[in-house]
Amino acid sequence: MYCIEHIEKNIDWLLKRLESLIAQHPPTLPPPYILFDCPGQIELYTHHGSIHHIIEQLSKKLDLRLCCVNLIDSYYCSDSSNFISALLTSLSMMLHLELPHVNILSKIDLVERYGSLEHNIDFYTEVLDLSYLMGNKKSTADKFRPKLAKKYRKLNAALGEVIQDYSLVSYIPLDVQDRLSIEKVNNAIDKANGFIFGHLKNDDLSQRTNLMSNAYGVEQFEYAKTAKIRENYTTVDDEDS
Repeated sequence: MYCIEHIEKNIDWLLKRLESLIAQHPPTLPPPYILFDCPGQIELYTHHGSIHHIIEQLSKKLDLRLCCVNLIDSYYCSDSSNFISALLTSLSMMLHLELPHVNILSKIDLVERYGSLEHNIDFYTEVLDLSYLMGNKKSTADKFRPKLAKKYRKLNAALGEVIQDYSLVSYIPLDVQDRLSIEKVNNAIDKANGFIFGHLKNDDLSQRTNLMSNAYGVEQFEYAKTAKIRENYTTVDDEDS
């Protein structure tokens, strides 16, 4: 917390260092791609103001096209309460940071490490009807006494309604051992921050048209997006989900 507040107070130093870095980039190449590996303390992104202020300064003074990439461990899917908590965290970040957002279910190869999923993986990536999670027999609520468990389930149901009312959160599964999985994530990020359009020339109309078509066209049927993950890493049948 202290470190990020220190950077906020000395934002001019950061801006000068970045300006120097950008100035060294050859003008004949596509625009530079800058990655900020931020700390994992969730409070920095859900309600603390320093990160938000730093983002504003980077966008206004350096004209950077920023996007937030949020990684959530996929094993949260094995417990309904944990998954709702992850969803709420992602939603809070999206609303607080006010940036194009790419949410990722990381370590998808370990998705059933702590138990099989109650639903198909599409249920978690597309954030479908969360009311089905309330009947999960492996919920954290079952660890409490009956009366407390009932209240706990009501709380989860209320949080699920809030998440679905906004209808903003979805996830892209990531398996670092699969090149196509990495490519899908990379393409999603490039579209979110506009990098896919960064090297276009104003007079190259045909290239602009092709890129616009690729960027906003339908890539795959929804079922096909996670077919390989269902086959390799999950045990839930389509009939059971």
